[in-house]
Amino acid sequence: MPELPEVETICNGIRSQIQHKTIHHVVVRESQLRWKIPNDFASLIIGLKINNVTRRGKYCLLNTSSGSIILHLGMSGSLRIVNKKRSITRHDHVDFIFNNDVILRFNDPRKFGAVLWGSGDVYQHKLLINLGTEPLTEIFNGEYLYQRAIKRRKNIKSFIMDGHIVVGVGNIYASESLFAAKLHPLQATGKISLVEFQTLAIEIKKVLLRAIQQGGTTLKDFVNEQGKPGYFSQLLQVYSRAGKPCYQCQTPIEKLTIAQRASYFCPNCQKFN
Repeated sequence: MPELPEVETICNGIRSQIQHKTIHHVVVRESQLRWKIPNDFASLIIGLKINNVTRRGKYCLLNTSSGSIILHLGMSGSLRIVNKKRSITRHDHVDFIFNNDVILRFNDPRKFGAVLWGSGDVYQHKLLINLGTEPLTEIFNGEYLYQRAIKRRKNIKSFIMDGHIVVGVGNIYASESLFAAKLHPLQATGKISLVEFQTLAIEIKKVLLRAIQQGGTTLKDFVNEQGKPGYFSQLLQVYSRAGKPCYQCQTPIEKLTIAQRASYFCPNCQKFN
C-alpha cells in the first residue's frame, strides 16, 4: 500500500504539471471504487482551477476555490501524468483532462482507492477531520507522543501506526523507526520515557524524509507519477530481513506478527523491557 512518502512523492510530482491549470473534462470509466464516485462528480469540478496540490495523511488533495478533489490510492492505485496519445489500460478508471491537454490518470487494479469531492473546508470532511497530527510538522515531537501514551498498555508499534495519533507511519516505516530508536515493537507505550519518545519522534521524521528523498519505498504495486518505482527499499535496515544479520550487531533479524502485520526487529538492538 502506498504510504505517506509515496503519496508525498506523487503529490510533488504532479503539482508542477497541474497547479494553476483548469479542469477541462473528466472521464469516469469506473465509479465503483472503495466509495462510489458521485454521479455529479464531473459536473462539480469541470471549469475549476487547481490552486495547489497538498497531502493529508495518505490522501492527495487537489485544491480549488470551491473545494478539493480527494484522492486515495488504496492498496495498489497510482496517479500518472500522461498525454492524450497514451492508450487506455484495463484499470485506468478516471481521467482529469486539463486545458493544456495534460491528463492526470487514476489507475487502481484492486478498486480500494477513492476519488471524491469535498466542498468548502476539505479538512472538515469526514475522512480527514479525525486524522492525527502530521509527522513532519513541529507539532509532532516527543512530548506530543509522551502525553498521549501515559498509562497506555498498547504496544508502541500499534501506537505509532494509529492514524488518530499520527498519520502516515505505515508498517514499513514503523519497523524502521523503532529500530533506529532502539525500541522493541511490543514495548508498552506507558513504559517508554519522554527521552525515548523524543528519540523516536526524531527517527520517524528522519525515516520518512529519507524515503521521500528516495522516491518512496519499492512495493510490488507502487509506481510514482512517471510509472517508476521508488528506491527506499535499498536502505531498509530491518523490514523484510528476517534471518539476515543486523547491520549494527550481526544478530539475526526476527519477525513477529502484530495486529496482523509483519514486524521486523533486532532482538539485541531492540531489547524488550
